[in-house]
Amino acid sequence: MRRLQLLFARRYFFSRKSHSVINFISGVSAFAVGVPVAAMVILLSVFNGFEGLVKSMFRDFDPDIVITAAEGKVFSEKDFDKSGLLQTNGVDGVSLMLEDQALLEYRGRQSVATVRGVDSIYDQVVPIKKMVVDGEYALKFGDMMQALVGQGVAYNLGVRTVLYDPIRMYVPRRGSFSTLLPIDAYRTKEAFPAGIFALDAETDGKYVIVPLDFAQSLFDYGGRISSAAVRITPGMDADKVADAIREHLGDDYRVLTRFQQKASFYRIMAYEKWGIFFIILMVLVIASFSIIGSLVMLILEKRADTRTIINMGGSVNFVRGIFVREGMMVSLLGAVGGLVVGLLVCWVQIVFGLVTIPADTFLVDAYPVDVQPLDLLAIVVCFTAVSYIITKFTVDRMIPRSAIRI
Repeated sequence: MRRLQLLFARRYFFSRKSHSVINFISGVSAFAVGVPVAAMVILLSVFNGFEGLVKSMFRDFDPDIVITAAEGKVFSEKDFDKSGLLQTNGVDGVSLMLEDQALLEYRGRQSVATVRGVDSIYDQVVPIKKMVVDGEYALKFGDMMQALVGQGVAYNLGVRTVLYDPIRMYVPRRGSFSTLLPIDAYRTKEAFPAGIFALDAETDGKYVIVPLDFAQSLFDYGGRISSAAVRITPGMDADKVADAIREHLGDDYRVLTRFQQKASFYRIMAYEKWGIFFIILMVLVIASFSIIGSLVMLILEKRADTRTIINMGGSVNFVRGIFVREGMMVSLLGAVGGLVVGLLVCWVQIVFGLVTIPADTFLVDAYPVDVQPLDLLAIVVCFTAVSYIITKFTVDRMIPRSAIRI
Protein backbone atom coordinates (compact mmCIF):
# COMPACT_ATOMS: atom_id res chain seq x y z
CA MET A 1 0.00 0.00 0.00
CA ARG A 2 2.73 2.44 0.90
CA ARG A 3 4.69 1.56 -2.21
CA LEU A 4 1.61 2.25 -4.33
CA GLN A 5 1.09 5.60 -2.58
CA LEU A 6 4.73 6.43 -3.25
CA LEU A 7 4.29 5.47 -6.90
CA PHE A 8 1.39 7.91 -7.28
CA ALA A 9 3.30 10.62 -5.41
CA ARG A 10 6.38 10.20 -7.61
CA ARG A 11 4.16 10.36 -10.67
CA TYR A 12 2.58 13.62 -9.52
CA PHE A 13 5.94 15.02 -8.47
CA PHE A 14 7.72 14.43 -11.76
CA SER A 15 4.80 14.85 -14.13
CA ARG A 16 4.11 18.12 -15.89
CA LYS A 17 1.26 19.99 -14.17
CA SER A 18 -1.53 21.48 -16.23
CA HIS A 19 -1.04 24.81 -14.50
CA SER A 20 2.55 26.08 -14.64
CA VAL A 21 1.95 28.12 -11.49
CA ILE A 22 1.93 24.86 -9.49
CA ASN A 23 5.44 24.08 -10.69
CA PHE A 24 6.53 27.58 -9.77
CA ILE A 25 4.99 27.41 -6.29
CA SER A 26 6.54 23.98 -5.70
CA GLY A 27 9.93 25.36 -6.68
CA VAL A 28 9.49 28.34 -4.37
CA SER A 29 8.45 25.99 -1.54
CA ALA A 30 11.54 23.85 -2.02
CA PHE A 31 13.76 26.94 -2.10
CA ALA A 32 12.07 28.37 1.01
CA VAL A 33 12.81 25.14 2.89
CA GLY A 34 16.37 24.88 1.59
CA VAL A 35 17.49 28.36 2.70
CA PRO A 36 16.99 27.88 6.49
CA VAL A 37 18.41 24.34 6.27
CA ALA A 38 21.59 25.71 4.65
CA ALA A 39 21.67 28.51 7.25
CA MET A 40 21.42 25.92 10.04
CA VAL A 41 24.35 23.94 8.66
CA ILE A 42 26.54 27.02 8.16
CA LEU A 43 25.77 28.83 11.42
CA LEU A 44 26.05 25.75 13.64
CA SER A 45 29.31 24.77 11.95
CA VAL A 46 30.77 28.26 12.45
CA PHE A 47 29.64 28.21 16.08
CA ASN A 48 31.30 24.80 16.51
CA GLY A 49 34.46 26.26 15.02
CA PHE A 50 34.56 29.11 17.52
CA GLU A 51 33.70 26.75 20.36
CA GLY A 52 36.57 24.47 19.41
CA LEU A 53 38.90 27.45 19.13
CA VAL A 54 37.98 28.69 22.61
CA LYS A 55 38.33 25.22 24.11
CA SER A 56 41.77 24.83 22.52
CA MET A 57 42.84 28.15 24.07
CA PHE A 58 41.69 27.02 27.50
CA ARG A 59 43.46 23.71 26.96
CA ASP A 60 46.70 25.59 26.42
CA PHE A 61 46.51 27.52 29.70
CA ASP A 62 44.15 25.64 32.02
CA PRO A 63 45.43 22.31 33.36
CA ASP A 64 43.55 19.07 32.73
CA ILE A 65 42.65 18.95 36.42
CA VAL A 66 43.15 21.53 39.14
CA ILE A 67 43.17 20.81 42.89
CA THR A 68 42.33 23.50 45.45
CA ALA A 69 41.56 23.57 49.15
CA ALA A 70 37.99 22.70 50.12
CA GLU A 71 38.12 25.52 52.68
CA GLY A 72 40.34 28.56 52.71
CA LYS A 73 42.57 30.11 50.12
CA VAL A 74 45.81 28.16 50.53
CA PHE A 75 46.97 24.85 51.92
CA SER A 76 50.25 23.38 53.12
CA GLU A 77 52.68 22.21 50.47
CA LYS A 78 54.15 19.75 52.96
CA ASP A 79 50.80 18.12 53.80
CA PHE A 80 49.86 17.75 50.15
CA ASP A 81 50.59 14.15 49.09
CA LYS A 82 52.17 14.88 45.73
CA SER A 83 54.19 11.66 45.54
CA GLY A 84 51.11 9.56 46.31
CA LEU A 85 49.10 11.49 43.77
CA LEU A 86 51.65 10.69 41.07
CA GLN A 87 50.99 6.99 41.72
CA THR A 88 47.29 7.43 40.92
CA ASN A 89 46.21 5.79 37.67
CA GLY A 90 45.90 8.40 34.93
CA VAL A 91 48.03 11.09 36.61
CA ASP A 92 51.00 11.94 34.41
CA GLY A 93 52.34 15.05 36.17
CA VAL A 94 51.62 17.42 39.06
CA SER A 95 52.72 21.06 39.35
CA LEU A 96 52.26 23.26 42.43
CA MET A 97 51.01 26.85 42.13
CA LEU A 98 50.33 29.91 44.25
CA GLU A 99 48.54 32.90 42.79
CA ASP A 100 47.13 36.18 44.05
CA GLN A 101 46.77 39.75 42.89
CA ALA A 102 49.51 42.36 43.06
CA LEU A 103 50.19 45.91 41.93
CA LEU A 104 52.89 45.97 39.24
CA GLU A 105 55.17 48.89 38.40
CA TYR A 106 57.48 49.10 35.41
CA ARG A 107 59.35 52.22 34.30
CA GLY A 108 56.84 54.52 35.99
CA ARG A 109 53.69 52.72 34.72
CA GLN A 110 51.40 50.70 36.97
CA SER A 111 48.86 47.93 36.51
CA VAL A 112 47.08 45.35 38.66
CA ALA A 113 47.59 41.72 37.65
CA THR A 114 47.35 38.18 38.97
CA VAL A 115 50.78 36.82 39.84
CA ARG A 116 50.97 33.05 39.46
CA GLY A 117 53.90 31.34 41.10
CA VAL A 118 54.75 27.96 39.59
CA ASP A 119 57.30 25.24 40.26
CA SER A 120 60.01 23.99 37.93
CA ILE A 121 57.86 21.41 36.11
CA TYR A 122 54.96 23.73 35.33
CA ASP A 123 55.84 23.84 31.63
CA GLN A 124 55.60 20.01 31.55
CA VAL A 125 52.05 20.06 32.90
CA VAL A 126 50.75 23.14 31.05
CA PRO A 127 52.08 23.82 27.50
CA ILE A 128 53.00 27.41 28.32
CA LYS A 129 56.14 27.48 26.16
CA LYS A 130 54.24 27.37 22.87
CA MET A 131 52.41 30.57 23.87
CA VAL A 132 55.62 32.61 24.21
CA VAL A 133 55.73 35.28 21.48
CA ASP A 134 58.71 37.29 22.69
CA GLY A 135 61.74 36.30 24.74
CA GLU A 136 61.74 32.88 26.38
CA TYR A 137 60.18 30.86 29.19
CA ALA A 138 62.87 31.11 31.85
CA LEU A 139 61.77 31.98 35.38
CA LYS A 140 65.25 32.01 36.87
CA PHE A 141 68.69 33.05 35.65
CA GLY A 142 71.01 31.86 38.36
CA ASP A 143 69.80 33.58 41.52
CA MET A 144 67.97 36.29 39.56
CA MET A 145 64.18 36.00 39.52
CA GLN A 146 62.46 36.37 36.14
CA ALA A 147 58.85 36.58 34.99
CA LEU A 148 56.75 35.56 31.99
CA VAL A 149 54.35 38.41 31.33
CA GLY A 150 51.00 38.22 29.56
CA GLN A 151 50.83 40.27 26.38
CA GLY A 152 48.00 42.44 27.69
CA VAL A 153 49.86 43.16 30.93
CA ALA A 154 53.03 43.87 28.96
CA TYR A 155 51.13 46.35 26.79
CA ASN A 156 49.69 48.16 29.83
CA LEU A 157 53.09 48.43 31.47
CA GLY A 158 55.15 48.95 28.34
CA VAL A 159 57.30 45.91 29.13
CA ARG A 160 60.19 45.17 26.80
CA THR A 161 62.27 42.04 27.28
CA VAL A 162 65.30 43.69 25.68
CA LEU A 163 65.41 46.34 28.41
CA TYR A 164 67.21 45.43 31.61
CA ASP A 165 64.55 46.86 33.93
CA PRO A 166 62.73 44.89 36.64
CA ILE A 167 59.01 44.69 37.29
CA ARG A 168 58.37 45.82 40.84
CA MET A 169 55.48 44.03 42.58
CA TYR A 170 53.58 45.42 45.58
CA VAL A 171 51.36 43.37 47.88
CA PRO A 172 49.69 44.56 51.11
CA ARG A 173 51.24 43.01 54.19
CA ARG A 174 48.94 40.76 56.14
CA GLY A 175 48.60 41.94 59.72
CA SER A 176 49.26 45.39 61.21
CA PHE A 177 49.08 48.60 59.19
CA SER A 178 50.91 51.83 59.99
CA THR A 179 49.53 55.16 58.76
CA LEU A 180 52.84 56.89 59.58
CA LEU A 181 54.88 54.87 57.11
CA PRO A 182 52.48 53.66 54.37
CA ILE A 183 55.30 52.15 52.36
CA ASP A 184 55.88 49.67 55.18
CA ALA A 185 52.36 48.38 54.67
CA TYR A 186 53.42 46.79 51.39
CA ARG A 187 55.70 43.88 50.66
CA THR A 188 57.83 44.52 47.57
CA LYS A 189 59.82 42.24 45.29
CA GLU A 190 61.33 42.53 41.81
CA ALA A 191 61.53 40.19 38.82
CA PHE A 192 62.97 40.79 35.39
CA PRO A 193 60.72 40.12 32.36
CA ALA A 194 62.23 37.20 30.42
CA GLY A 195 59.37 36.59 28.00
CA ILE A 196 55.88 37.56 26.89
CA PHE A 197 53.09 35.07 26.19
CA ALA A 198 49.89 35.58 24.19
CA LEU A 199 46.66 33.58 24.32
CA ASP A 200 43.44 35.58 24.58
CA ALA A 201 42.67 39.07 25.84
CA GLU A 202 41.26 37.88 29.15
CA THR A 203 44.14 35.57 30.02
CA ASP A 204 47.22 37.42 28.79
CA GLY A 205 45.74 40.69 30.07
CA LYS A 206 45.62 39.25 33.57
CA TYR A 207 48.52 36.93 34.36
CA VAL A 208 52.20 37.20 35.19
CA ILE A 209 54.05 33.94 35.86
CA VAL A 210 56.92 33.84 38.36
CA PRO A 211 58.83 31.14 40.32
CA LEU A 212 56.85 29.52 43.15
CA ASP A 213 59.29 30.48 45.92
CA PHE A 214 59.23 34.07 44.65
CA ALA A 215 55.42 34.16 44.93
CA GLN A 216 55.49 32.52 48.38
CA SER A 217 57.86 35.22 49.62
CA LEU A 218 55.91 38.02 47.91
CA PHE A 219 52.54 36.99 49.35
CA ASP A 220 54.03 35.84 52.67
CA TYR A 221 52.76 32.30 52.23
CA GLY A 222 55.91 30.37 53.03
CA GLY A 223 55.51 26.66 52.35
CA ARG A 224 51.91 27.10 51.15
CA ILE A 225 50.21 26.84 47.77
CA SER A 226 46.79 27.76 46.40
CA SER A 227 46.37 24.95 43.87
CA ALA A 228 47.98 22.02 42.08
CA ALA A 229 47.80 21.45 38.33
CA VAL A 230 47.48 17.87 37.09
CA ARG A 231 48.28 16.55 33.63
CA ILE A 232 46.42 13.34 32.84
CA THR A 233 47.77 10.50 30.75
CA PRO A 234 46.78 10.92 27.08
CA GLY A 235 43.66 8.90 26.27
CA MET A 236 42.43 8.75 29.87
CA ASP A 237 39.00 10.06 30.81
CA ALA A 238 39.38 13.25 32.87
CA ASP A 239 36.26 12.59 34.97
CA LYS A 240 37.45 9.11 35.95
CA VAL A 241 40.91 10.40 36.85
CA ALA A 242 39.34 13.22 38.89
CA ASP A 243 37.23 10.66 40.80
CA ALA A 244 40.35 8.63 41.57
CA ILE A 245 42.12 11.77 42.82
CA ARG A 246 39.17 12.67 45.05
CA GLU A 247 39.20 9.20 46.52
CA HIS A 248 42.94 9.46 47.20
CA LEU A 249 43.00 12.99 48.66
CA GLY A 250 39.76 12.92 50.63
CA ASP A 251 37.34 15.73 51.45
CA ASP A 252 39.95 18.36 52.26
CA TYR A 253 40.43 19.23 48.59
CA ARG A 254 38.29 20.25 45.61
CA VAL A 255 39.16 18.47 42.36
CA LEU A 256 37.94 20.12 39.15
CA THR A 257 38.32 19.01 35.54
CA ARG A 258 38.89 21.60 32.80
CA PHE A 259 35.17 21.61 32.04
CA GLN A 260 34.26 22.08 35.72
CA GLN A 261 36.75 24.94 36.08
CA LYS A 262 34.71 26.96 33.59
CA ALA A 263 31.38 25.15 33.82
CA SER A 264 29.29 28.32 33.59
CA PHE A 265 31.15 29.44 30.47
CA TYR A 266 30.61 26.11 28.70
CA ARG A 267 26.92 26.12 29.70
CA ILE A 268 26.49 29.60 28.22
CA MET A 269 28.13 28.47 24.99
CA ALA A 270 25.78 25.48 24.80
CA TYR A 271 22.75 27.72 25.46
CA GLU A 272 23.88 30.11 22.73
CA LYS A 273 24.34 27.31 20.22
CA TRP A 274 20.93 25.77 20.77
CA GLY A 275 19.37 29.22 20.99
CA ILE A 276 20.65 29.85 17.47
CA PHE A 277 19.37 26.42 16.43
CA PHE A 278 15.83 27.05 17.65
CA ILE A 279 15.70 30.56 16.17
CA ILE A 280 16.56 29.17 12.73
CA LEU A 281 14.15 26.28 13.37
CA MET A 282 11.36 28.83 13.79
CA VAL A 283 12.38 30.33 10.44
CA LEU A 284 12.22 26.83 8.96
CA VAL A 285 8.73 26.33 10.40
CA ILE A 286 7.53 29.59 8.86
CA ALA A 287 9.21 28.78 5.53
CA SER A 288 7.61 25.32 5.51
CA PHE A 289 4.16 26.89 5.39
CA SER A 290 4.89 27.62 1.73
CA ILE A 291 4.33 23.91 1.14
CA ILE A 292 0.65 24.46 1.92
CA GLY A 293 0.10 26.51 -1.25
CA SER A 294 1.60 23.93 -3.59
CA LEU A 295 -0.30 21.08 -1.90
CA VAL A 296 -3.65 22.86 -2.04
CA MET A 297 -3.26 23.64 -5.74
CA LEU A 298 -2.09 20.09 -6.50
CA ILE A 299 -5.05 18.55 -4.65
CA LEU A 300 -7.46 20.81 -6.54
CA GLU A 301 -5.84 19.90 -9.85
CA LYS A 302 -6.03 16.17 -9.15
CA ARG A 303 -9.74 16.07 -8.21
CA ALA A 304 -10.57 13.83 -11.12
CA ASP A 305 -7.78 11.39 -10.28
CA THR A 306 -8.91 11.35 -6.66
CA ARG A 307 -12.49 10.45 -7.63
CA THR A 308 -11.18 7.69 -9.86
CA ILE A 309 -9.09 6.21 -7.04
CA ILE A 310 -12.09 6.33 -4.69
CA ASN A 311 -14.38 4.70 -7.25
CA MET A 312 -11.83 1.92 -7.70
CA GLY A 313 -12.04 1.16 -3.98
CA GLY A 314 -9.29 3.37 -2.62
CA SER A 315 -9.83 4.74 0.89
CA VAL A 316 -9.57 8.32 2.09
CA ASN A 317 -6.40 7.43 4.03
CA PHE A 318 -4.89 6.02 0.85
CA VAL A 319 -5.57 9.27 -1.03
CA ARG A 320 -4.22 11.33 1.86
CA GLY A 321 -1.07 9.24 1.91
CA ILE A 322 -0.41 10.07 -1.74
CA PHE A 323 -0.48 13.81 -1.17
CA VAL A 324 1.43 13.61 2.12
CA ARG A 325 4.24 11.87 0.27
CA GLU A 326 4.00 14.46 -2.51
CA GLY A 327 4.46 17.27 0.04
CA MET A 328 7.36 15.45 1.69
CA MET A 329 9.06 15.10 -1.69
CA VAL A 330 8.87 18.86 -2.24
CA SER A 331 10.28 19.42 1.25
CA LEU A 332 12.97 16.79 0.73
CA LEU A 333 14.08 18.42 -2.50
CA GLY A 334 14.58 21.73 -0.68
CA ALA A 335 16.25 20.12 2.34
CA VAL A 336 18.72 18.11 0.27
CA GLY A 337 19.59 21.22 -1.71
CA GLY A 338 20.04 23.18 1.52
CA LEU A 339 22.27 20.50 3.04
CA VAL A 340 24.40 20.33 -0.09
CA VAL A 341 24.77 24.11 -0.29
CA GLY A 342 25.51 24.41 3.44
CA LEU A 343 28.14 21.66 3.36
CA LEU A 344 29.68 23.12 0.20
CA VAL A 345 29.97 26.58 1.80
CA CYS A 346 31.55 25.04 4.91
CA TRP A 347 34.02 23.04 2.80
CA VAL A 348 35.04 26.15 0.84
CA GLN A 349 35.55 28.09 4.09
CA ILE A 350 37.60 25.27 5.64
CA VAL A 351 39.84 24.86 2.60
CA PHE A 352 40.18 28.44 1.35
CA GLY A 353 39.10 30.63 4.30
CA LEU A 354 37.36 33.13 2.04
CA VAL A 355 35.41 34.88 4.81
CA THR A 356 38.05 36.58 6.95
CA ILE A 357 37.86 38.18 10.38
CA PRO A 358 38.62 41.92 10.20
CA ALA A 359 40.86 41.99 13.29
CA ASP A 360 44.65 41.86 13.40
CA THR A 361 44.78 40.73 17.03
CA PHE A 362 42.56 37.66 16.68
CA LEU A 363 44.05 34.19 16.82
CA VAL A 364 42.77 33.13 13.38
CA ASP A 365 42.46 35.03 10.12
CA ALA A 366 39.25 33.40 8.84
CA TYR A 367 36.05 32.20 10.48
CA PRO A 368 36.66 28.69 11.87
CA VAL A 369 34.25 25.97 10.73
CA ASP A 370 33.61 22.55 12.24
CA VAL A 371 30.86 20.37 10.74
CA GLN A 372 29.60 17.84 13.30
CA PRO A 373 27.49 14.81 12.27
CA LEU A 374 25.21 15.13 15.32
CA ASP A 375 24.25 18.64 14.23
CA LEU A 376 23.38 17.37 10.75
CA LEU A 377 21.30 14.58 12.31
CA ALA A 378 19.43 17.09 14.50
CA ILE A 379 18.75 19.28 11.45
CA VAL A 380 17.40 16.32 9.44
CA VAL A 381 15.18 15.09 12.31
CA CYS A 382 13.73 18.54 13.01
CA PHE A 383 13.17 19.27 9.32
CA THR A 384 11.43 15.92 8.79
CA ALA A 385 9.15 16.42 11.80
CA VAL A 386 8.21 19.99 10.83
CA SER A 387 7.55 19.11 7.18
CA TYR A 388 5.49 16.04 8.05
CA ILE A 389 3.31 17.86 10.59
CA ILE A 390 2.55 20.73 8.22
CA THR A 391 1.95 18.43 5.24
CA LYS A 392 -0.26 16.02 7.19
CA PHE A 393 -2.34 18.84 8.65
CA THR A 394 -2.85 20.44 5.23
CA VAL A 395 -3.86 17.20 3.51
CA ASP A 396 -6.24 16.21 6.32
CA ARG A 397 -7.98 19.57 6.10
CA MET A 398 -8.24 19.45 2.32
CA ILE A 399 -9.45 15.84 2.15
CA PRO A 400 -12.13 15.20 4.79
CA ARG A 401 -12.54 11.67 6.15
CA SER A 402 -16.31 11.63 5.62
CA ALA A 403 -16.25 12.20 1.86
CA ILE A 404 -14.21 13.44 -1.04
CA ARG A 405 -15.63 16.75 -2.07
CA ILE A 406 -12.95 18.69 -3.86
